[in-house]
Amino acid sequence: MTEKSAEASPESLLAELRNVPVFAQLEKADLEWFISQSELREFASGEIVIREGANADTMLVLLEGGLRGRRESDGPDSPVISVQAPTVTGLLPFSRLKVVPLTTRALGRLRVFAFPASMFPEMLQRMPELAQGLVALMTDRVRNYTVVGQQRDKLAALGKLSAGLAHELNNPSAAARRSAAALRDCLARLREAGSSSSIGPDDCAELAKREEEIRAALKPANYKDEFERVEREEALQTWLESHSVKDAWKLAPLLTDANLTDAQLESFAAAAGSALGPELTRFATFLEMDRIAEELEHSTSRISDLIKAIKEYSYMDQALVQEVDVIKGLENTLTIMNHKLKRGITVVREYAPDLPKVMVNGSELNQVWTNLIDNAADAMKDNGTLRIRVARENEFVLVEIADTGPGIPPEVKSRIFDPFFTTKPVGQGTGLGLDFVYRIVTGMQGNVSVNSIPGNTRFEVRIPIQVAR
Repeated sequence: MTEKSAEASPESLLAELRNVPVFAQLEKADLEWFISQSELREFASGEIVIREGANADTMLVLLEGGLRGRRESDGPDSPVISVQAPTVTGLLPFSRLKVVPLTTRALGRLRVFAFPASMFPEMLQRMPELAQGLVALMTDRVRNYTVVGQQRDKLAALGKLSAGLAHELNNPSAAARRSAAALRDCLARLREAGSSSSIGPDDCAELAKREEEIRAALKPANYKDEFERVEREEALQTWLESHSVKDAWKLAPLLTDANLTDAQLESFAAAAGSALGPELTRFATFLEMDRIAEELEHSTSRISDLIKAIKEYSYMDQALVQEVDVIKGLENTLTIMNHKLKRGITVVREYAPDLPKVMVNGSELNQVWTNLIDNAADAMKDNGTLRIRVARENEFVLVEIADTGPGIPPEVKSRIFDPFFTTKPVGQGTGLGLDFVYRIVTGMQGNVSVNSIPGNTRFEVRIPIQVAR
């Protein structure tokens, strides 16, 4: 810590200390004692006051200037918290803070009283009225931290969901675009076939009948490998060439996909006569359009399902607190996070029947599932089993989310719900996810706990069925 001693008269220091609201009404003797136990420090603009990771053992009374703090290990985009004199910051009495979570730098010329935490008991005994002011100050700080933390967690969750949705929507939307382009090719092929066909009106009825018979008997192509498919395509091309069909190499792949048998081709040829080439092209194109329509239906249905899932996940246009189906929320979360689970994670569901609904904020509860499932996927590194069990336990709905990852080390297990604590490498974890989970669940009058051994880490979330009023 870089610092400079500053000279000032006792009278001016007393006046400056009285400018700090929590010290304003204290007796002169108490203020003089406080000053005698403190160290006056001065910092230049931009100078580090406290570095992230240092022991939290000092209360700072800001007399002049300000502080700007952020987790520099999270990179340049991490949130910034600022405080301005006159105020009190740093470690406060009754705080459980052990390690400084932020690197703080001076904003402009900074002058502070640094009061050691070891003197807190004597300070509070001498000035009990100061304790009330510091407790109120700490309450405000916790409230502000909670709001900032919630906003940050919601933005982080939104970022994960956006990335997941973009990934999940990309595949069906790309398939829909391919299908639309293929339909355009089909229409061009149909126009060409119609203009070159020489079939007469009398043969149309017989050919239409033959087409319906073939269509009814068709089965989906099921080639065991690409080599078998290529062999069938070559055989069809040879058959077409033997029947003097123009551009047989273009038509053979269509017939291969349509899976027409040799007997069906001979039957069609007998009805089409000299118009075999154009009419067979037309028929194969209609069969292809049937398949394209199925692909479009599947793709757009997937997009619709994702939109429905995100709407239900966020409880859009619904009341904040309502009756929530826990299993439905879990399934919507799994749908949205499918991009992270489908690579190599098996999801096992154990849902008890006839579970009661819970009266909670559904959107916040889904953020709990998102954080826990995301952490489980990260722990397993795309390879393992995610087990989700939901059951009733007395007056609670119990949700267990278990993974087969390496487990949580015993020495850090008691800290995993602490703010800013993370076991992930620098830059990969904010340490807010599980704290956010804890705050949401306890805010619903529920509880969350964890049991962990290598190969079986299980988070247990209990949500009350009826919240006490």
